[in-house]
Amino acid sequence: MAAWPVTAVFVLSNAATPLYVLWQRDLGFSKGTLTLVFACYIVGLVGSLLVSGVVSDRVGRKPVLLPALALALAACLIFATAGGVAALIVARLFTGIAVGAVVSAGMAAVTDVAGPERKRTAALIASCAMVFGAGLGPLLSGLLSEAAPAPTVTVFAVEAVLLFSAVLCVLRMPLRRPEARAKGAWARVPGVPKGAGRRLALGIAVFAPGITATSFVLSLGPSLLSGLLGTTNRIVAGTMAFAMFLAATGVQFAVRRLRCRTILAAGALGTALSMALLIAAVRTSTLALLVLAALLAGTGQGMGQLGGLALLNSGVPPHRLAEANAALNVGGYLPAGLLSVSAGYLSDAVGLTGGATVFGAVLLAFAVLGGLLVLTGRRRTTS
Repeated sequence: MAAWPVTAVFVLSNAATPLYVLWQRDLGFSKGTLTLVFACYIVGLVGSLLVSGVVSDRVGRKPVLLPALALALAACLIFATAGGVAALIVARLFTGIAVGAVVSAGMAAVTDVAGPERKRTAALIASCAMVFGAGLGPLLSGLLSEAAPAPTVTVFAVEAVLLFSAVLCVLRMPLRRPEARAKGAWARVPGVPKGAGRRLALGIAVFAPGITATSFVLSLGPSLLSGLLGTTNRIVAGTMAFAMFLAATGVQFAVRRLRCRTILAAGALGTALSMALLIAAVRTSTLALLVLAALLAGTGQGMGQLGGLALLNSGVPPHRLAEANAALNVGGYLPAGLLSVSAGYLSDAVGLTGGATVFGAVLLAFAVLGGLLVLTGRRRTTS
C-alpha cells in the first residue's frame, strides 16, 4: 500500500510519452520544443526536491504527499484539455513537482512503513514502484490513445482514477510525525549527513547516466520510431517504454542480493552498452537495436537507482532520509534534463541521426566514468 502512491504518480510522469507525436502533429512544434516541454518536468521536479525532502523530514510524509497528489490531478486536467504548448508546459511542470515530492517523501514513507529491520527490502520496493509506474504510464497511454475515442481525455481520466486511489492509500498509511527534526533552511539544495557524501556520490555517478538514457528514450523515442524507422503507431512507442521500465524492474529483483558496489558497476555497464547500441540503431535505422538499447537503458537506470537508494538507506538516519533521496534525484535528473534538451535542439540543427549519435557518445563516456568511480571506491562505502 505504501508504494502505490509512488507508482500512481510515476504512471502520470510518462503517460504523455506516446502522445507527443500526436501533439506535435496537431500543434506543430519542433523536436527542440518537444524536449523543452519534457525538460519543464525536470525543472518542476528539481524545484520540488529543494523543498519536499526537508519539509517531509520535519513535518511528516502525509503533509507533502497529499498536496503533491492534488497537483498531479490538476496536471491530468490540463493535459486532457491542452490546446497549445503553454498548457503542455504547465502540465509537465505540475507533474514534475508532484514527482519530486514522491521520490523524496513517498520513497521515505515506504521505508518508514517497512521498519528499520527491512531497509534493503524497502529500497527495492520503492525503486521498483517508481520504475514500474514509469513504464506502465506509456503502455496504458499508447493502448488507450489508439483504441479509445478522444485519446488525451481518456488517458488522463484513467490516470485521475489511479491518483484518487493513491490519495486513499496515503490517508490510510500508518505514519507518525517525525520525532527528530532536521535543522537549517526549509528550502535548500538537499544533501546528506556528514560521512554519507561518498555514498551519495557513488549513487549519482551511476543513476545520473541511467536516468538520462531513459529520459532520452521517453522524450525522443517516438520521434526516432517515426522519423528514422517509419513507425507511427503509439502502441509501439508505449510498449517500448514499458519494456524499458519492465527491464528496470526485473533487473532489480535479479540483483537484489548482490553487494551495492557490484550492482552499481553493472548498472554503469548497462548504460554504456545501451548508448553504444543507440548509436548503432540510428546509424543503421534498425528497430531491433533501438529496442535493445532501450532495454539496456532500463537496466542501467534500475541498477543505478537500486544501488543508490540501498546505500542511502543503510547509511542515513530516518530523519534525514527524505532529504537524502531528494539529493540523489537532483543529482540524477539535472543532467537528464540538460542533456535531453541539448540532444533535441542539436537534432533540429544537424538531424536526428547526428543528434542521437552525439548524445549517445557523450553519455557513454559519462557511464564509463561512473563505473570507474564505483570500482575504485572504498569497500566500506558500499557495504
